[in-house]
Amino acid sequence: MEKALDNTSSSPKPMERIMSVDALRGFDMFWIVGADELFGALGKISHSPIAGFFARQLHHVPWEGFVFYDLIFPLFVFLVGMGIVFSMDKLIEREGMRGAHVRIFRRFLLLFLLGAFRDMGIADMAHESPFSGVLQRIAWCYLFTSLLYIHGKRKGLVVALLVILIGYWALLTFVPAPGTDAASYGKNENIVNWFDHKFLPFKEEGQYSDPEGLLSTIPAIASCILGVFAGWLILNKEMPHDRKVMYLLAAGAVLTVVGYLWGLQFPVIKRLWTSSYVLVAGGYSAMLLGLFYLVVDIWKYRLWARPFIWIGANPLIIYMAGEFVRFRSMGERVAGGPVAAMFGDYGELLVVAVSIVFVLLFARFLYNRKLFLRV
Repeated sequence: MEKALDNTSSSPKPMERIMSVDALRGFDMFWIVGADELFGALGKISHSPIAGFFARQLHHVPWEGFVFYDLIFPLFVFLVGMGIVFSMDKLIEREGMRGAHVRIFRRFLLLFLLGAFRDMGIADMAHESPFSGVLQRIAWCYLFTSLLYIHGKRKGLVVALLVILIGYWALLTFVPAPGTDAASYGKNENIVNWFDHKFLPFKEEGQYSDPEGLLSTIPAIASCILGVFAGWLILNKEMPHDRKVMYLLAAGAVLTVVGYLWGLQFPVIKRLWTSSYVLVAGGYSAMLLGLFYLVVDIWKYRLWARPFIWIGANPLIIYMAGEFVRFRSMGERVAGGPVAAMFGDYGELLVVAVSIVFVLLFARFLYNRKLFLRV
């Protein structure tokens, strides 16, 4: 571990950090480290329509559709794209093109291996594929988007985005899975699931649909490219800050509407990462970024966002720690058993809240001591 942050990119100096991006990344991670359980426990207590709405938003849709929980992963990929913009030019200036390529491939490999180790470890590779997983997909997105960034520049990235979105739509719309009569977007009936089932290495027999499979990683790269565009906008020194917010909100709204309209023909499906899903998730990501940028960096209201900044400045180690540090067990030791029983129906809510406090204290400890995981 080094006193530097780099989940996807070289770490700028603290005064150069755009705090809203750390806050948004931490907000995104917050739902992974326990906030979903917190609202789930709250939903069990309250039977109001509002509680039911939030409960539905925190469970992935079975197949087609979009809820808040379906935004968590693509938002993080979007922020990875922004990180590439914040670091890559400085990296090339400091180490040259050859050094940049070495850094890119090294980061890709370390992220990929960390993901494989977190998901199953060496002992379980006979049952799970190390080629599919959250960090593995982020690694692929970082690799290809970084290479497109340094070689294709802006025009190349625009072309790549369009080719990916349209090409993926054409693949799923016109190419049937072998053994079927027609192309389909249905579960276990489409070309993407067939391809993963056939070619995903080390995949256990009988597993068919994989949410982080091979082919669906291609459109995920498009989500990362959208983050690059947002990063360029944020770093534009000639544009007033309020206009950046306006552009982010407007572009996000347009992307979301276009995505839903495209979804009428090409459904919004997270497990396939359809092109319409890329646009919907990218649109929401841009609007969230605009709001966070307005509040945190322009208005400088940061006290409320401090816990998110703690998490967002160190996302990789927080994510990895969730697999090895049992924060929920720690919460049960402090607030479970007779303590939880004293609070009746609110006992589970208390346990989850205490567990999240432990996560925040861990993140704050690392942040205050400038202990960040570099890959």
